[in-house]
Amino acid sequence: MPAYNAAPYVEQAVRCALDQAGAEVELLFVDDGSTDTTAEIVQRLQAEYGPRLTLLRGARGGPYPARNRALQAARGEFVAFLDADDWWEPDFVTTLLQALQASGADIAYCGWRNVGEGISGGRAEPYVPPAYEDGDPVEHFLRGCPWPIHGALLRRQVVDAVGGFSERLFSSMDYDLWIRLLAVTRNMVRVPRVLAYYRWHGSGQISAVKWRQVLHAWQVRRDFVAANPALVAHLGAARRRELVDGPLLEQGRTLFWRRDLEGARHLLRRALATGAWRAADLPLLAAAQLPLPVFAALVRRADSRSRP
Repeated sequence: MPAYNAAPYVEQAVRCALDQAGAEVELLFVDDGSTDTTAEIVQRLQAEYGPRLTLLRGARGGPYPARNRALQAARGEFVAFLDADDWWEPDFVTTLLQALQASGADIAYCGWRNVGEGISGGRAEPYVPPAYEDGDPVEHFLRGCPWPIHGALLRRQVVDAVGGFSERLFSSMDYDLWIRLLAVTRNMVRVPRVLAYYRWHGSGQISAVKWRQVLHAWQVRRDFVAANPALVAHLGAARRRELVDGPLLEQGRTLFWRRDLEGARHLLRRALATGAWRAADLPLLAAAQLPLPVFAALVRRADSRSRP
């Protein structure tokens, strides 16, 4: 569990991990240079939980170096990841562990629910992903990140086999881990219950900058395809291009219609370079090559003309 200035949420997260029903859980907590009372709260909880809770110190390296540091210190045969502002159901660990042991799988995953700011009513609809193991996991994972960082339990050996987390593209490093694991194992099992909760609480979260997240996910897909030609060969060149490059244009259009012109411009420029577009897309793609003030002025003029 990495944390930076997570004082409002950290006690709930720590307790939900260490109070798992019927499971012996070790929590490696990395305080990544917090300037609030995060570390003090965890130190207080150490007095209650004893050696099951280890506090490590970081220096603003970011969540993925912090996770790797915790992995190096972890002793368990199974591993899961939880951010300091999210939480699990009390039987998350036991339910996923039982699924792993019963099936012999390497990865067990579950459903989740988004809660918090910017969500109508404060809670999104619960989501249970499809059973990836019943189809083509490679194609499924190229479509997008299959589950959030705290939505799975894994055998430690498969995480070690890929060297833990990459630290290159911070807004997609959970996706990068999950898709790189496919090169090691496609042996996974779904638990069709919502057992994990993701808290939205403002612009400071890694996932808040949409265009950067899309670009990083694109790079993750490109790298996976380049590194694993045999795993993706069955998809064919056209389908691979659609899966890898297609989201750039799709998400660029979405940001354009939301009038996030800076984000749209980043994605549309990259989409043009990939060649994954049609002639009808060219006017928008060409406009996105202009300097941002000129692009914005053209959009404002078009918007004013369309008003009654």
